[in-house]
Amino acid sequence: MIRQDILIVGGGLAGLAAALSSDPQLKVAVISKVHPLRSHSVAAQGGINAPLGNNPDAKDDNWEKHAFDTIKGSDYLADQDVAELMCERAVPAIYELEHMGVPFSRFPGGVIAQRPFGGAGFPRTCYAADRTGLVILHTLFEQSIRKNVKFYNEWLVTKLIVKDGKCLGVIVCDFATGQIIPVEARAVIFATGGYGRVYQKTTNAFINHGSGIGIAYKAGIPLKDMEFVQFHPTSLFDVNILITEGARGEGGYLVNNKGKRFMADYAPLAMELAPRDIVARAIQTEIDNGNGFEDQYVHLDLRHIGEAIIKKRLPGIREICINFAEIDPIESPIPIQPAQHYSMGGIDVNMKCSSCVEGFFAAGECACVSIHGANRLGGNSLLDTVVFGRIAGEEASNYVKGSEKSNNSEKILLEQALEVKMKVEEWEGKDSGEKMFRLLNRLKEVMSEKVGIFRDKRDLTEALEKILELKEDYKRIYISGKCLRYSQELVNIFEFDSMLNLAEVITLGALKREETRGSHFRLDFNKRNDKDWLKHTLVTREEDKARISYKDVKINKYKPVERKY
Repeated sequence: MIRQDILIVGGGLAGLAAALSSDPQLKVAVISKVHPLRSHSVAAQGGINAPLGNNPDAKDDNWEKHAFDTIKGSDYLADQDVAELMCERAVPAIYELEHMGVPFSRFPGGVIAQRPFGGAGFPRTCYAADRTGLVILHTLFEQSIRKNVKFYNEWLVTKLIVKDGKCLGVIVCDFATGQIIPVEARAVIFATGGYGRVYQKTTNAFINHGSGIGIAYKAGIPLKDMEFVQFHPTSLFDVNILITEGARGEGGYLVNNKGKRFMADYAPLAMELAPRDIVARAIQTEIDNGNGFEDQYVHLDLRHIGEAIIKKRLPGIREICINFAEIDPIESPIPIQPAQHYSMGGIDVNMKCSSCVEGFFAAGECACVSIHGANRLGGNSLLDTVVFGRIAGEEASNYVKGSEKSNNSEKILLEQALEVKMKVEEWEGKDSGEKMFRLLNRLKEVMSEKVGIFRDKRDLTEALEKILELKEDYKRIYISGKCLRYSQELVNIFEFDSMLNLAEVITLGALKREETRGSHFRLDFNKRNDKDWLKHTLVTREEDKARISYKDVKINKYKPVERKY
């Protein structure tokens, strides 16, 4: 058995930020499903928000204006005290990253460069060309190595162990050996990212199955606002690789098959830099109305920006287009379509990243601190990870130093590890049943067709029925390959249980929320309804069933008004 004071699950930005802020006098370890440098954080391209005021058009920017843009962009579902906390800490967070060695792009004179992003009143997005997440992750990983953080790479957490309202640790599967191992921890921080692979079209990495969120849910921890699923407006057609919002921030146009910049019909003030929910719906509407190319995509045109700017500020995008679409954006427009991108919802935690379970914390995309509400602004996700990852590490350290070690935790963890091992042996012992890849494909079809950008009661009801059918079919799953070392089939079987539960929670929340707000668009309830629905959705697992409840949004300075862009 492995024992740690603080165990961080997830090696992306939130996890590494938590590790670096944890008390160095404590035993701290990071468990990661992949090597940390292969975490999905590297895919974040366009930038990280902070009101530095370095752009000539942002001299009057400050953290209050950043907070207002965040709250307005969230369609007023963000908890306003949490949004203010994040924005107030944004500038110190950027300077800390800079001093760690993050190679931000620079304006003349050496100050950090900032570009416009959607839904923002000022150009406040700091960037490193179009590889911002990658360079921040590499820098934090280097600092973690420097500070001797312990890493367990290519381990999959299969179960969170909670007893009498207290977190005791986790059960993991070691990919290299296929062994099931109990890990005792006095505090556990989940920083496991999102669940994009529940959908067919997603910008997420193949590792993003959402198992961290699902494991917490199965342990009795509520999930919050899971119906709010962000679809990024611009993914490369056919392969769904992210084309950063920074491309529009640099002046890119969205054009339909008539040659028209159609955002004038949807957001005449902000145009291509409206919030993501508005732009994604606009693109999909153009495609559905026959104004797309081949009825499948529209164009993102960068040609007028010029070769010099594309090569300097969007080199990664150019490389992606050349390698995966055989086009050069200097010479040709980019074919794009919306794709699932981010989860505003997640594990219900407070502004200290702590949950209802003692000793369990969460940060980053897997958590719902309620910063992003019904729609996240581009550039705020990286800020979320470094600000609340840091808070999670500090709060977990305080908890460990102020708490007593649990009695009988070793015995309980060993018993739970044996249960997981027996389950694997049951799957391994079958010679026939349901094939994992078929169930996975069926789930993706259901979520994409029934719980996508546009929703209605009939589709959502049918989706719930099909998800329950898949839950029954999952009981007949088996492992066809008998070698468990680096078995992707075993990984998928473990994680599919979480994916089914997440799909059910997303769909149930969307069915019950009879309004349109942010990324959640109901064709049969197409107006925002503050009177009945200005509240958070909570879903808790009780007796293997999803129980739904609600709680108020925290409103202080900013009263909800109609969003105009």
